[in-house]
Amino acid sequence: MADKQKVLIVDDDEHIAELISLYLIKECYETRIAPDGEHALSVFGEFAPDAMVLDIMLPGMDGYQVLREVRKRSDCPVIMLSAKGEVFDKVLGLELGADDYMVKPFDSKELVARVKAILRRHAKTAGAKTEEQEPSKIVTYPGLSVNLSNYEVLCDGERIEMPPKELELLYFLASSPNRVFTREQLLDRIWGYEYAGDTRTVDVHVKRIREKIHDHESWAILTVWGVGYKFSLK
Repeated sequence: MADKQKVLIVDDDEHIAELISLYLIKECYETRIAPDGEHALSVFGEFAPDAMVLDIMLPGMDGYQVLREVRKRSDCPVIMLSAKGEVFDKVLGLELGADDYMVKPFDSKELVARVKAILRRHAKTAGAKTEEQEPSKIVTYPGLSVNLSNYEVLCDGERIEMPPKELELLYFLASSPNRVFTREQLLDRIWGYEYAGDTRTVDVHVKRIREKIHDHESWAILTVWGVGYKFSLK
């Protein structure tokens, strides 16, 4: 029998954490609960979760700080929870590498569905990275190399750190130079049809990519106003 997938739940509200755990256990996931950020990072290394449900408002180290530390060592998919519904909070979470975001109060069944969705997407990504028979997926331009096989970006010979979704988005655009993609097309292609987010997610990730790699004399990531984005060759 295959091992159960593991989900780490980080929330200082014991009631909410136990409820989430109960629903996930009923779906045959193994769970572990951490009441604060320090405990979460300690448990993370030992438990090695397949996914994390992470509250933002935690005592001591908040959820944003926890996510930063997790992203230094793992691409484990993360769903952030918050009582805040402001766009800024959602955007910040996504910028730091969260895969999804839910506002409290939420429906437990919807949360379970989103956990399943991010695990499916992550499994597909991992399969693409480890499939030995699959040819190398790499696009190169002057001063830029995007390798989807080993998830590496080189810009002017320097390795650029990018979360998986940023790299996948850059690779997808660069693989079809001068073709315009709508935000909806990019959301569907990179995040999958199950994703419950909005097109602002695409804008956030493009913004982060532009902060890390600047336009070259031979190419640029352009905004096509009212439509979407394209990787343009000059």
